[in-house]
Amino acid sequence: MESKLFFLAAGGTGGHVFPAEALAHELIRRGHTVHLVTDSRAERYSGSFPAERIHIVPSATIGSKNPISIIRAGFTLFKGSRVARSLFAAFRPAAVIGFGGYPTVPPLYAAAASGIPSMLHEQNAVMGRANKMLAPRVNAIAGGFLTGEGEPLGAKIFQTGNPVRPAVLEAAKTTYGERTADAPFNLLVFGGSQGAHFFADAVPDALARLSPEMRALFRVTQQARPEDVDAVTARFAELGIPADISPFFSDMARRIAEAHLVVCRSGASTVSELSVIGRPAIYVPYPHALDHDQAANAALVAANGGAEVVRQSALTGERFSELLTEAVNDPEKLTAAALAAKDAGKPDATERLADMAEALASGRKIEGTER
Repeated sequence: MESKLFFLAAGGTGGHVFPAEALAHELIRRGHTVHLVTDSRAERYSGSFPAERIHIVPSATIGSKNPISIIRAGFTLFKGSRVARSLFAAFRPAAVIGFGGYPTVPPLYAAAASGIPSMLHEQNAVMGRANKMLAPRVNAIAGGFLTGEGEPLGAKIFQTGNPVRPAVLEAAKTTYGERTADAPFNLLVFGGSQGAHFFADAVPDALARLSPEMRALFRVTQQARPEDVDAVTARFAELGIPADISPFFSDMARRIAEAHLVVCRSGASTVSELSVIGRPAIYVPYPHALDHDQAANAALVAANGGAEVVRQSALTGERFSELLTEAVNDPEKLTAAALAAKDAGKPDATERLADMAEALASGRKIEGTER
């Protein structure tokens, strides 16, 4: 199709910016031009964004119940919408696509007011607050885990999945390493900034409950906060378990591919990556996640047989050690879970999103994507 200009709106967190960045690369590969719209708070995520131009538009989060704060935020969003309308009048984009977070509100409102085709991408199984505000105004909604079932705007929702990094697509080529019951067991644990501290205590405590013979099978890779690394390393040394403990692993996709079992939180990006690679997991949803979106993300994979979901409050040392014992003693069950997880993955999510964007910009019916 002929080259078109797309405005992508993203901000708030890297979790919003990454799928926008993946789509930008694909649209540019197809010969289109991309501009990014964000606000000053989210600008720090845009350094590597492949946009021809980056536009900063005023935005604010409506997170306070203070009436004065709400009025101020509303005024800032209104001002941002006016700035965005001026941008659209000057550049005339073919479509505007939002990826969640309040920085997307002004440009998507402006697109609707200007008659420009627009759509949203929602990473999670539960729609975020900003996207809920915008959903009635856009032409289509791409769902990472979101489905149209039970949604009043279900006719607009298309299941594309969430874009994943190239390293994840490469790791997905590695078949699951089925093991015998007495072979070494690779356990990978990570929790992100909001979960690593819980696992710093929970994992060594659970492994300490196992028999020395079973403990000897484990090879642990665990993400820990910088302030916890020394203590966690010492715990594993006391238990005689080989362990690689670090605040950050640059080759996480490879480590996921090498794991027999992953224990982690269930943010949208995490669940998407584990599904594409196809690895069994114990998901422990972050209990304070807004809208309980992590629990909903994990439930979808668990329903397919690809994971076990355990609430943090229920993951006692005894329960955790039982789960680890079952995993070690039943390699066939883990292999089946790996296949089920992979079956739930959508490695072509970026291409699906780009197809939707092109159809939207051309006024064509959106096809070829699950409803």
